[in-house]
Amino acid sequence: MGKNKLARWNEFGSYSNVIQPEIGEVAGKDHPIKGNWKTRIFNNDNPIILELGCGKGEYSTGLAAMFPQNNYIGVDIKGARMWRGAKTSNELKMSNVAFLRTRIEFIDSFFSAGEVDEIWITFPDPHPGPRNDNKRLTSPGFLRKYLSFLKNDGIVHLKTDNTELYNFTASVIRKYKLRLIFSTDDLYSANPGSDKINSPENTVNGIPETERSFFRNILSIKTHYEKLFLQKGMKITYLSFRMNKENFPDDGTVR
Repeated sequence: MGKNKLARWNEFGSYSNVIQPEIGEVAGKDHPIKGNWKTRIFNNDNPIILELGCGKGEYSTGLAAMFPQNNYIGVDIKGARMWRGAKTSNELKMSNVAFLRTRIEFIDSFFSAGEVDEIWITFPDPHPGPRNDNKRLTSPGFLRKYLSFLKNDGIVHLKTDNTELYNFTASVIRKYKLRLIFSTDDLYSANPGSDKINSPENTVNGIPETERSFFRNILSIKTHYEKLFLQKGMKITYLSFRMNKENFPDDGTVR
């Protein structure tokens, strides 16, 4: 490990808003923070929103600044990347953002039933190819895992440059009859209310002002990789949907 990377690693671990357990602490068992984020980390009763695969934490810190009434937790396995978000949040004295370093396979070891209100999945590994379906963070297996701690009718957002992952997620939404909120295969050429957006929750006369405002807000935050993709002329896709336990029975059947 290089000197700079080691220094960042040590600094990352020193922040009070960072949780980074060893794998042995959470593989097949619960971490003590489970069910206690609001009392031990945030000291409030505000909604909790996760960013899975947060990288440098641009969305976690950006949304935390934009919506101080919510709590945000960036989740990733690479601490050297997360250092940037953790450092920014501490420099700005942001009390509503934290970071969790873990594999997402273990995510249900950290949150109790109904503890999380929303999930953002920003530019995850798309795991291309049909044999890798179950590795995708929007696969039915992962969605069932999220349901163990996501509030009923909680929202999941996906932002990706990968068309295969976008189409795969759209097919999962249709198969399990999940409630689609927004869907566009070209985010930055689409305007709220245009035919580029599939939004069943629209009002008759288009997207309500509150949702148009939200749409503008998500456009204003771009991750490091997103900026690189846009510089290359790549299209960014986005969709969001609501999760309901009735759509994912414990026996794995589809309703």
